[in-house]
Formats: sequence, structure tokens, C-alpha cells
Amino acid sequence: MTTRWTTAVRATGTALVTALALTGCSAGSPAEALVTPTATVAAQVEGDRTGPPDPDVPLVWPLTGVPAKVVKARPAVSVKIENATAARPQRGLNQADIVWEEVVEGGITRFVATYHSNIPDVVEPVRSVRPMDAAIVAPLDGILVFSGGQGPFISAVQRLGTQTIIMDDGDPGFRRDPGRTAPHNVIGTMSTFVKQADAERTSPPPAQFDYASKLGQGTARQSGKPARSADVKLSAVQRTGWTWDRDSKRYLRSEGASPSMAANGMRHAARNVLVLSTEVFNTKWVDPTGAPVPEHRLARSGGKGTLLSMGHSVSVRWSKKSLKAPIVLTTPGGKSVELEPGNTWIELVPRGKGSWQVG
Repeated sequence: MTTRWTTAVRATGTALVTALALTGCSAGSPAEALVTPTATVAAQVEGDRTGPPDPDVPLVWPLTGVPAKVVKARPAVSVKIENATAARPQRGLNQADIVWEEVVEGGITRFVATYHSNIPDVVEPVRSVRPMDAAIVAPLDGILVFSGGQGPFISAVQRLGTQTIIMDDGDPGFRRDPGRTAPHNVIGTMSTFVKQADAERTSPPPAQFDYASKLGQGTARQSGKPARSADVKLSAVQRTGWTWDRDSKRYLRSEGASPSMAANGMRHAARNVLVLSTEVFNTKWVDPTGAPVPEHRLARSGGKGTLLSMGHSVSVRWSKKSLKAPIVLTTPGGKSVELEPGNTWIELVPRGKGSWQVG
């Protein structure tokens, strides 16, 4: 049974401030106990206790599909995080519900990490916005946190209704890490970002994908082929690897031939790895060095892809009808695709220049 949860609870005014103060923030990895709660417990959405949902629909964290006793009434907070060599190791990526990897100038990559079910203490290093970020975060109706960026890119995010929290504007929650060199040293305090949510945010956020109701019942495991690894070439300077780990039931990430490690010594890992072929084009804007700023075309687009989860892979088709619409996944035969409950990393592979192999 699919547990995609699309109820959007809008917390407003004092109610939102109170809910956020009560929920606070938690550090560490999100709990992923896959025990389906009872119908009574499933009704307990923090900030909205007016009535139970259909008893056949268990309550889940909307951005992971993991069952929960209480889904906290806070919006999704997405953060731009750097992935240049000087930016590693990062902090906070393993606590994200969804992480997008995108190609930027010079072929290096950056992440859009989205948090809801678990809020880490800090994230690092926070960097600037890019043109495709508006289409990535708009379906969440939440917050995007970044250090700065070119005016047109910022305007595009705001025009689609996403709230922005920007270091260069003097917004609270940013500080410099004395142990790193600028500009790779911006630390973001997540609790401060959450508390800045305005009354227009969708809390909790809408689901972005369909999820199987139990671990091992996703489309890749049920219909796909065994897949021990994926080698993803994003550009001439960025190669991302994923290797199946039977013990954790996750794929472990590599930067080229080296393990991709968090600052706390943990390996970056994902329950689901979604690789999508995207058209990439150079915009009319350039970075400070004069290099053209690329953009992944996401809205009103689509293409081929591969989903890896539970040691298996399956071919998928993806589509996105508009800037505000979430990505829709189907099998080549047109059936809906279900991810496994848990976190997801999405690799945006430039069509014609990038590639991936599953082994």
C-alpha cells in the first residue's frame, strides 16, 4: 500500500510560533522504525488534532514515508551546501530527508538538502543559490537557506512562493567556522532557520514521492534487478559512486574512489538513490570568474532515470509539469514508482555529457 501523504497543514500566527517552540530541534539520525502506528496514534499531527484520517492510512513523515507517531507542524527547510574539495567534509547531509546533487560552474557540484523529519544542530558549508534551485524547492512551499547569489536567481525562488533566508541580507542563523577558510566556512544553525518560518509556509510539507508502506516493498526491490553499485559521472571533475551495504540496507556514497564522509566520521548514505537524466544549458549569467552559470531544465521536462534501493535497481521515467509541481516517477510501462521508506539522494545527470552505470 502506498503511504504518500498529501495533507498540508498550515500553521499560522501564534499557533506556528508556539508549535515551533514546542517541537525544538533534534540532532542525530532520524528514527526509521518501520512499525505501523495504530489509527488513533496516526491521527496525532502536531498542531492539527481535530480529527483522525482514514484508519487505513498510517501517519508517515511526508518526505521519507517513514511511519511516525507525531508529524511535527513545521515546514521543510532546504539549504544550499557546497561540494567542492575545500568544502569537505560537510555537516548535516546525513540528517536530510532529500538531497539533490546538481552541476554548477566548472563542473563541480552543490547540494540542495531538505530537512523536515529530523533537524540537525548545524549544517556546513552553506553556499549561494543557483537557477535550478527555484524548481527544486517550489513544490515544498517551504524555506530555502543560502549565503547569497545573483539577483535573478534569488527573485526566481521568491517569485514561486518559497521563503528565503539569506546570509548576505543579514538574516539570523549564520556564522563563520574559524577552522576553515572563506567562502567554504559558513555554518548554519538550523533551529534559528526553523523559527523564522512565516505564516504562509505549508506545515508539514506535501509529499514529493510515493513510498511503499513497508521496507522491501518498493518498486526497485519488487520489480528490479540486483544492483551492487552505481557509478555516476556528473562532469569531467565530479564522479559520484554508490555501493550497496547489506548491513545498513543503504547505498554508501563515494567521491570518485574515496568514501564520502561527514564531519562526524560517518559515511554519507541513502536508502534510495534516484539518478535522473536532465537537459543542462548555459544561462546568460556568469560567475565572478566569467564562467557561464549552467541550469538543469526541470520544469515542463522529463526523461529517463534509474532508481536504486534495497540492493536492486529499476528503470524509471520522470516528468515535472511545472515549476511548482513535484517530479512524477513511472516505470517505462507507465506504472507508479514507489520508493522505500527512508532518505533519498537525487543525482541530476547532464544529458549528453554525464552518464551512469549500474553494476
